[in-house]
Amino acid sequence: MSIMKLSLLSSFFKAKEETLIVPDSLLLKKIKLLSQNSNLIVYAYKEIFHHKNAYLIPLMIYDNLRGIYIFEMKEWSYDDLKNATASKAESVDNSKDTLAFDKTHAVIKQKFNELLHNDGVEIFNYLLMENLSSDEYEHLNESLQAILPKDKIIFSDSDSSEIFKKLQNAAPENHLLPSADTVLGTLFIQYAIVKNSGEIHLCNDAQTAFIDAKIRGLQNLSAPAKSGKSYTLLLKSLKELFQKERQKIILLKPTTLSKDILHKRFLELIEHAIIDIDLMAFEILTPMELINRHLTKLKMPRLDDALYIDEKLMQKSFDAADLIICDDANLMPQNFLSYLKHIQKKSDLILVNDANEELAFSFTQSYLPQEREIHFYKTNPHAKALHLVSSLLQSAKASEIVVISNTLSREKLKDDLSSFIEDETLIIDASKHLLEQKFDSLLLTTYSDIVDIDAKHVILMDVCYGNKDEITYACSIATQTLKILYEEDCQEIERLKETYESK
Repeated sequence: MSIMKLSLLSSFFKAKEETLIVPDSLLLKKIKLLSQNSNLIVYAYKEIFHHKNAYLIPLMIYDNLRGIYIFEMKEWSYDDLKNATASKAESVDNSKDTLAFDKTHAVIKQKFNELLHNDGVEIFNYLLMENLSSDEYEHLNESLQAILPKDKIIFSDSDSSEIFKKLQNAAPENHLLPSADTVLGTLFIQYAIVKNSGEIHLCNDAQTAFIDAKIRGLQNLSAPAKSGKSYTLLLKSLKELFQKERQKIILLKPTTLSKDILHKRFLELIEHAIIDIDLMAFEILTPMELINRHLTKLKMPRLDDALYIDEKLMQKSFDAADLIICDDANLMPQNFLSYLKHIQKKSDLILVNDANEELAFSFTQSYLPQEREIHFYKTNPHAKALHLVSSLLQSAKASEIVVISNTLSREKLKDDLSSFIEDETLIIDASKHLLEQKFDSLLLTTYSDIVDIDAKHVILMDVCYGNKDEITYACSIATQTLKILYEEDCQEIERLKETYESK
């Protein structure tokens, strides 16, 4: 640790009130451009969440062949430095006239040990100096040059090749280092999508921008199925709660089952993150549950079955939360969306996939496997479904198969399958809680019950009579094979053929 007799920038970790959105400097733009043509992953002005604290990292780069480069950004000019001297110190508190890499190393190492149970990767220290050229550096006091080695400084006149060379000289290549997803996803948990297997995936640029964005008023997010939208909404909520930007967040899901599935993911996310947030400040509700809270407040009878918006609800204010996030808005009734806009007039509201609202954010990347097989069968759907299930069971587990249809077809299939195959057939009812249902065998469900369900093999029936958005969603839950059965051509079949056969 080194002390400099200077009074300029704040130290590596800035106080929370100073963590503003900072425009990219010329050097930072060079580094970001450099990363586009290399294996370097650049994170600028991001925070590491650690228990109750957030630490701003002005610039971190991960090189999966060497390790982590961390940078302090200093505005020190030649005039500031030409008469300065430096000395070593055993212990220095972070302040604006010091270098503070030691504290950074400690936080990073602790994060690795908490989540990965090891010391992680090697860390290399650099300075980014916008106001000091390489020629000016040569005229500095030798004591300064000793603690600010030239090969660890990116100068104002450094070009891309020089920057890349300095980074490469940090250490020899090591092809056994963890992936960027593992390293950066461990440090920046607010951008880490954690699979059930424990595998970590970093959010893409669009997801990260959404998580970091300030939400004011009504804003609409467009995101296709399997774009990571629901998990990104959890990360967005986690970040805002951790930073205490919200007193209350409500996330809405269409069904009780989808609510329970997402709540389970949120608890797993918190367990992985190892951070302190107020769990009481975050809830996942169904539309019915939200409306019943309003009705209870007004001392009106609660709803039991059908979703109904009483006119009195549209005339009264309701302070439900300072942020409501409505996932799968395209699967919600329009009168309910109008109700949300009414009660959040003075608060904030995120709608996901509301076709009637202007887009504020858009996720375009879908993580559906490209190698999926999609087949259309013009035949007797019921007989073909029995045949396909029987064929699939020769190589697949029963729990990997889902058949989606209307209620009538589902009941008939259940009766026939009970005498046609040995495996049990289970009916999914999204109005029931997760703990009330089993998923360990062949699943039969309707289009309105499938939110947040996945399967390797999906068979669709009754497509010509379904809701367009629900059918599109149903097509997205298959990860290996999708089989679409129909008896007569119709507009929906033509739309699906145009979508999938062109690919």
